[in-house]
Amino acid sequence: MDYPNDQDPGAPVRSGIPEHGRIPKYYAVKAHIARLVEELGEGGLLPTERDLSEKYEVARETVRQALRELLLEGKLRRQGRGTVVAGPKLEQPLSLASYTEGVRRQGRTPGRTLVSLDRFPCPEPLAAEAGLRRGEPVWHMERVLLADDERVGLESTYVAAGRVPDLDRDFDPDSSFYAYLNDRLGVAFGDADERIETVLATPREALLIGTPPALPMLLIHRISRDTEGLPLERVRTLYRGDRFSFTAHLGG
Repeated sequence: MDYPNDQDPGAPVRSGIPEHGRIPKYYAVKAHIARLVEELGEGGLLPTERDLSEKYEVARETVRQALRELLLEGKLRRQGRGTVVAGPKLEQPLSLASYTEGVRRQGRTPGRTLVSLDRFPCPEPLAAEAGLRRGEPVWHMERVLLADDERVGLESTYVAAGRVPDLDRDFDPDSSFYAYLNDRLGVAFGDADERIETVLATPREALLIGTPPALPMLLIHRISRDTEGLPLERVRTLYRGDRFSFTAHLGG
């Protein structure tokens, strides 16, 4: 099998290939398939594993490993029994802008599906973390995040019931919680602390999002406050690592 022109075994480190030039066979196949992905364009149907293994003269398991990496990187996605070229990742700004605003800016339609909405006394760990009072009533709202009806994340929100007493009656769970706070209740966000890490979804989370449990996720923890510095919400959001990237503007 020929190597791609820009991946000559004697070349220095380039596209992840070490200087010694010993290229894993699956990686060379991955490079070929990546070029094919560019030629096919978004939505293009990839040849079968059997056809690819014959085309590149390698074992089907070698092709599977290459495809697995491209799937994890978000360049491909499963559709029925086939594999197609995925669209560009959604870019979510690291700011006080809501998920709804971030998705709409990219010409996609945001949505949410309510999983659960419960009210209970605030436990000590949550109280200490979010600046709430232990035992005060809090809402917990869990929703699946959608972009053009594609499941892309899972959001878990905790908020003091005293701030939103009628959350279960006058809030549309398919809409923006930020817009509800601002437009209906006159509550504005002041600032927030965020922490990002990579995790694997639990079996339950993977089932709700519709992904394999082994798919890497981007997990964002956020604690928000209003303009007076009072605690507003504690949010834990899982984003599919193959469908999202995050951007931030840094000033000097």
